[in-house]
Amino acid sequence: MSTAPQTVISQTAYGRLEAEARLMNPVHKGPTKKAGKFGFRGDLALEFAPKMADEARPPKIKVDQVLSVADIGGTTIGFFAAYLLSFEYLKLLGDVLGAGLTPGGKYFAFCSNIDLREKYLVPVNGATFIVLPIDEAGVFNEILDLLYLDRTVVKKLDGAAKLDAIAEKAAGFKADYPTISYEEGLKRMKAVRNPNENRPV
Repeated sequence: MSTAPQTVISQTAYGRLEAEARLMNPVHKGPTKKAGKFGFRGDLALEFAPKMADEARPPKIKVDQVLSVADIGGTTIGFFAAYLLSFEYLKLLGDVLGAGLTPGGKYFAFCSNIDLREKYLVPVNGATFIVLPIDEAGVFNEILDLLYLDRTVVKKLDGAAKLDAIAEKAAGFKADYPTISYEEGLKRMKAVRNPNENRPV
């Protein structure tokens, strides 16, 4: 008998995030095609808005277009990529992921308010985020290009296999970008764009 996805997620680093209702709008939330792997593709709530009566409101801050994979039976997330409206959200993202971050993981933050010519590494909570600019494209296409994955091949795969292919290639990605502090990144970032204009889809 197969284990229900709800039971499986409790055995991963996503268990706490699921319990806190942070995993939103899932395109995929379940085991992948690789044994022992669990993937999530969707949005991640970082800060919740106050509830009005008994009605939950949309999160005050979230990161979109999340692609991520973790080990079933493990406590960390090995691969994570997302769209950040502002670089400023990076610290909050690190706090929310918390103990799910590991020094050996590959974490990609595509930020819409950093210079398109800049790429850097930013230490957060003992892990390192690869911070990249993003303009009109979505995270999925950006990560395929960054990792030199063939779009025509990957797009033919189902949701679970897509995450496997990206996470596997990301594991071997070497970034020789300069390392800067989060504080330095705040100084370099640009004004936040209107999220309703030219937003990646």
